[in-house]
Amino acid sequence: MKNPTITIIGAGQRGKDVYASYLKEHHPGISIVAVAESDEIKRAEMAREFQIRPENVFSCYQRLLEGPRLSDAVIIATPDDQHFVPAQLALEKGYHVLLEKPMSNKLSECLKLAELARGRNQVFLIGHVLRYTPFFTALKQLLQRKAIGELITIQHNENIGYYHFAHSFVRGVWKSAADSSPLILAKSCHDLDILLWLVGKNCLKLSSYGQLSHFRPEAAPPQAGERCLECPVESDCPYSAKKIYYPRIGKWPTTVVCSEQTEQALTAALYQNDYGRCVYKSNNDVVDHQVTILEFEDKVTATFNLSAFTSDISRTMKLMGSKGEIRAHLGLNEIEVITFGSSSKQIIRPDLRAGGHGGGDTGLTEDFISLIKGEAGQALTSAEESVQSHLLAFATEESRLTSKSIDVKQYRQAMIKGL
Repeated sequence: MKNPTITIIGAGQRGKDVYASYLKEHHPGISIVAVAESDEIKRAEMAREFQIRPENVFSCYQRLLEGPRLSDAVIIATPDDQHFVPAQLALEKGYHVLLEKPMSNKLSECLKLAELARGRNQVFLIGHVLRYTPFFTALKQLLQRKAIGELITIQHNENIGYYHFAHSFVRGVWKSAADSSPLILAKSCHDLDILLWLVGKNCLKLSSYGQLSHFRPEAAPPQAGERCLECPVESDCPYSAKKIYYPRIGKWPTTVVCSEQTEQALTAALYQNDYGRCVYKSNNDVVDHQVTILEFEDKVTATFNLSAFTSDISRTMKLMGSKGEIRAHLGLNEIEVITFGSSSKQIIRPDLRAGGHGGGDTGLTEDFISLIKGEAGQALTSAEESVQSHLLAFATEESRLTSKSIDVKQYRQAMIKGL
């Protein structure tokens, strides 16, 4: 196949601004021929920018997918609770599919998608972009060549960033676990996936602890208003919507707040939608910090810590082996390798690649196109691979809620039995 045609389902920040825009800039021969998007403004912008014919512009994915196949592939970037059905329908229609993570906010649906994809002559990738970054690829190669001997344990930190957390998980679409996903799934199935990939072994047991400690009504300053634009103590608050959104008009995260990127439109939005609400009065319930302890085969262990309370938005990691250790900082693109008994240190700075998630967005998109074309490519994030990290995410949340250690094999068997 020379130049595949693409349909976008969900023309928001990921569907339009990441995937579609990248294809337009770097693969002008690839046509985006159809779109399904519920937001009228986003739908019209998508149709206009990519010159999509009116008959191929849909207000909902159901109408698009109930008709004849319109393209070779679909990219699904809808909200978490709207992943399963369009992915299922698209696979059954014969589309190649790139599905944003998580596969679903229900484990039963994740397992069903993995089963549905098995044996099909179709590409089905999940958006676990970290595997495609030069940074984590370099870490994987170091472990494969035993640069620190046998891997013993990993400390991994997901530094969400104070304003990112306030935007996405207090005010945004992922603020409610029931409406979207638990934080460990919505934000950090990436991280569980990368731990599985780096360790290269099955996880046997895990325990997890976490709470919503700060973004609660009782933590609000006494004079705090309902909205930042009307709050008498707004200037003292680091989570102020004014501080987060006005300096970033035309950029993320302000592009999520309102469709029209002007100061007037932003002000109107902050008076009306949830992005203008006080972070202590936002009806949010997902945890703002969580720690997970994992035991893998061959006695390898890991701790994973996710936190809202960081200035940086990055991932940091320490990998400890029998002959050395690795300290890694994704934000700095720096990997430090220390060999025991040696005074020298090796500093590695992987080749930078443009694109979000440390170049992972670019790598995933390129791989998807290569696989569709039948060219060389690695399906690093197939449904069968990705369902493993989703299973760990659901098991982790189960452990947090019950305060019990989870035997992963038994948990999976119980979930499959319940299907």
